[in-house]
Amino acid sequence: RKAAKSGLRLGMLDNSKGNADHLLRFIAGAVKAAVPVASVVSLRKESMSLPAPGPILDRLAAESDFVVTAMAD
Repeated sequence: RKAAKSGLRLGMLDNSKGNADHLLRFIAGAVKAAVPVASVVSLRKESMSLPAPGPILDRLAAESDFVVTAMAD
């Protein structure tokens, strides 16, 4: 879809694995350098082995145009 003139709303989902937060910050910086970003919502799952709970997914869906998640060790 086309981005709003005010920029994209970027969602970040940290899967709780080691260094995932560092990788997501790196990706967010690269996205911001490439396209206009209006806002970033960054959320973290409680457990890497379980799916993200409904409220987290609902918030990402409501506040983001696209979401990036990461695995890292």
